[in-house]
Amino acid sequence: MACHERLRRWWRYCRSAVELRSLVVRRWARRLKRDVVAVWLAARDPRTPWWARGLALVVAAYAVSPIDLIPDVIPVLGYLDDVVLVPLGIWLVLKGIPPNVMNECRRLADERVERPVSHLAAAVFITLWFTAAVAVCRFCYSMGWLG
Repeated sequence: MACHERLRRWWRYCRSAVELRSLVVRRWARRLKRDVVAVWLAARDPRTPWWARGLALVVAAYAVSPIDLIPDVIPVLGYLDDVVLVPLGIWLVLKGIPPNVMNECRRLADERVERPVSHLAAAVFITLWFTAAVAVCRFCYSMGWLG
């Protein structure tokens, strides 16, 4: 077997492995997106325990909020909160929601075309960021760093 034939087979194998991995990642991302909507729906269901409802609302609002805990412009760390915090929050919420409620909410989430937008959550996050910025500015001013 010629060297170029082995190289071609190796290249085909690498491409198929990358395609398979990207397919797995896309499926995981699709399920995660569906679970965010399902968690949002489960938080409104009266059969869900109160603590899971509160945590579900916080996680879903954070996931659909345009404002992140760590801004995405910061390399690596900016996407770390989306990759770690949202799945961790969903996992915690899923542990508290009864399975029959979650299955029903997943079915409803699959039927939904658009994801919910929480203007209240956006306002809360904007207020928190603004308050944090004011506190940092006041601290810097009191230390004499802002003249």
